Amino acid sequence: QVQLLESGGGAVQSGGSLGLSCVASGPIFSINAMGWYRQAPGKERELVANITSGGSAEYAESVKGRCTISRDLAEKTVHLQMNNLKVEDTAVYYCHVYLLKWGDGTWYDYWGQGTQVTVSS
Repeated sequence: QVQLLESGGGAVQSGGSLGLSCVASGPIFSINAMGWYRQAPGKERELVANITSGGSAEYAESVKGRCTISRDLAEKTVHLQMNNLKVEDTAVYYCHVYLLKWGDGTWYDYWGQGTQVTVSS
């Protein structure tokens, strides 16, 4: 069973920093991309940052210059460092991995359980 375990998150004041980590485990043959999405109350889930197996990263315009995504394919981990946090960054953050399982020729989207980030003014 593939599982994503997230850590980090919490409550900080505006201007503060937080780091989110996610580790994937289970029968994973290959990872194509890893990333973070977020969902604020009453809003749709949106991409925060994504990084491919080749190391190409993309960021939402709202977090560019404030967030850095990194990954370790061997360890199957992805990390999101968030700096200069704003109140509008408050949301539940979800880890996402696009992967291929052992013995299965289909690529799957897997999601973590979500971790709360709360930024206060």
